[in-house]
Amino acid sequence: MSDDARELPDHPLSVRVTLPGHPVAAAQEADAIDAARHFGHFVIRGPVFGLAARQAGERGWRVLTPITDGCAQESRDSLNSRLWFQAKDGTDDPAERRELLAAVARLEKECVDELTVLGTRYRVVRGDEFAYMDDEGLERPRPTDAEPADASWAFAAPWPDLDIGFVIDHAAPITPMQGAERAAMRTLHYRASSYPEDVRADSARALTTHPGVVLLPPAFCVVEETDHGWEPVGPLKATPHCARRTLDYLLTEGWPKMRGLAGAELDRHREAAERFRAAGRANRLDVDGRRYRIARISRLVRVGPDGPETPRPSDYDAYPPMKMHPTMDEFGTITYTDEESDD
Repeated sequence: MSDDARELPDHPLSVRVTLPGHPVAAAQEADAIDAARHFGHFVIRGPVFGLAARQAGERGWRVLTPITDGCAQESRDSLNSRLWFQAKDGTDDPAERRELLAAVARLEKECVDELTVLGTRYRVVRGDEFAYMDDEGLERPRPTDAEPADASWAFAAPWPDLDIGFVIDHAAPITPMQGAERAAMRTLHYRASSYPEDVRADSARALTTHPGVVLLPPAFCVVEETDHGWEPVGPLKATPHCARRTLDYLLTEGWPKMRGLAGAELDRHREAAERFRAAGRANRLDVDGRRYRIARISRLVRVGPDGPETPRPSDYDAYPPMKMHPTMDEFGTITYTDEESDD
């Protein structure tokens, strides 16, 4: 990641910095200052994608799906399903259904990153995932990071949403530390020779086309220390406790099934999970020579005059667009082919 990126040209994007006026916000600001002093560098994992929308008259883009997808096609598929089910269950107007299904038809065949349907602009949003580090590894949860009042360990208990409802708005008021972090991340781009040339070129170009930065809500996940560094072993979650619940599930249910744990090995994992739960807000656990941590993960979205950045030409898609749902007509009649019936 670049330490010597070029200066950005002047741009009409504005930033509104305001002092925190609530005690909780002031404590969060103090935590951010402490973290900035302690964590000397960061590592970047790569791009993430999600879906956002904007209606006429709204300021900013409202996030509809967590910005955690590994490739843009996953987010396009989310839009495909959203519009198909809206056509199925959200309208009785044939004209509206035709418009929705026309958008679905495009998404089945094209890599479409923005669509306007029934007055709503939908956009596949590109972000970058990164984490701060010190000599002990990735940043841990901060004291003021949100924790549930009822810290249930049941895996079937409700999981708080990550990102959904967050508004990507570069002009929204931010605190001084948020402003400082934005400024520090403005020149972030891929420049190491290990990245393909087209990836580096697209990344450098984004500094000009999308010079603004909006930081997404913090996320948390389980990571394991390996010979290659700290590797994620679970999905991003909205709170530290959700990541702890994930680790507890992996120790007691997930890994025993996936790895075939039995006997004394299974007992050690379940005893470790019991200790972990009893500790309450523990952020580290060692078992059978493996070291696990709860890590605080940061993400940013680059913003230009027309809103958040969309996928870049060099971003990798794991698979092409495809038909995801049965055929529907403007009256809501669904036709299943033999192939769809077999599925």
